[in-house]
Amino acid sequence: MTETGQKQSESPGSTSSGILFALGAYGLWGFLPAYFLVLAPAGAIEIVAWRILFSLVFCAILLTLSRRWIKAAKVVRDKRTFYGLGLAALFIIINWQIYVFATLNEQVNEAALGYFINPIVTVLLGVLVLKERLRPAQWVAVAISAIAVLVLAFNYGVFPWISLSLAFSFGLYGLIKKRVGPKVDAVTGLTIETAWLIPVGIGQLVLVGATTGIVFGNAGPLNTFLLALAGIVTAIPLILFASAARRLPLVYVGLIQFLTPILQFIFGTFVMHEAMPPERWIGFGLVWVALIVLSGDMIANARSIRRSNPLPS
Repeated sequence: MTETGQKQSESPGSTSSGILFALGAYGLWGFLPAYFLVLAPAGAIEIVAWRILFSLVFCAILLTLSRRWIKAAKVVRDKRTFYGLGLAALFIIINWQIYVFATLNEQVNEAALGYFINPIVTVLLGVLVLKERLRPAQWVAVAISAIAVLVLAFNYGVFPWISLSLAFSFGLYGLIKKRVGPKVDAVTGLTIETAWLIPVGIGQLVLVGATTGIVFGNAGPLNTFLLALAGIVTAIPLILFASAARRLPLVYVGLIQFLTPILQFIFGTFVMHEAMPPERWIGFGLVWVALIVLSGDMIANARSIRRSNPLPS
C-alpha cells in the first residue's frame, strides 16, 4: 500500500465515502447492458457516436460550472499529457464499440468475462510495459487465466475475442490513465478524451446516415431522450470512480471492481438467458479461481505492507 493509501485508511469517513463512490461506479457499469438494450432500434455504431458527442457536451457543462476551463487549457498545452489522453481515447473507443456490439448481439457474458479477466491483464501489462516483478501467486493467477482462455477457445469452439479485446483495451486505457492521472482530474481528462474522438463520432454518424439511417429523433421522444442521456451515463461512473480512487487504498478498489462483471454475468445468464454450456462454465470457473488467487495475494500483500509500515500513533 502506498503512503497515500495509508493516510486514506486513517480517515474512516474518507474510506466510507470512497467505498460508496466505488460501489456507485461499478454498480452503474454493471447495469449498462440493460441501458444499451433499451436504446433499440439504434445500432452499436450510432450509440457509441452519441455517447461521444453527448459526453463532451456534459463534460463541457461540468467544466463551466466548476470553472476548470483554465486548467483544461493548461493540460492541452502540456503536449505529453494531451497526446497521452489522445492515446487513451483510442483504447476507450475500441472498448466502447466492442462492448455495445457484444450487448446488442446477446453476448453479455462474453463482455463480463472480459472484465473478469481485466485484473489479470492489468497485472500482465505491469510486467510487459512497466517491467514490474510478479509475486508467485500473481504468476499462478496469470497461468490459470491463460488455461481458461485455451479451454474456452478449444472446447467452446470460438476464440473469446470479445472478452480479450475488452480486457486488453480497458487494461491499456487504465495504464495510460495511470501515467497521466496525477496531472488531470476526471472531468478534464474525459473532456479532452471525448474531444479527441469527435471526428470519429461524426464519421460514424455519417456512415449510419448513409446506410441504415439515423435513429436519433426518429424513434419517439423516449428513445431520443435515452440516447441523449448517453453522455451522462458515460461520465457519471467515471467521475465516481475517480473520486473513489482518491479515497481508497488500491486493494479496496481492486476487490470492488468485481461487482461490474458479476452484475453483467447475472444479467446475461438469468435475464437474457444466454447459453452457458458446461465447457463455458469450466472456463469461467478457472477465471474465478484465478481471481480468488489474485485477490488473496492483494489482501496478503496489503497487510504485509501495513505491518512493515505501521501508522504513527
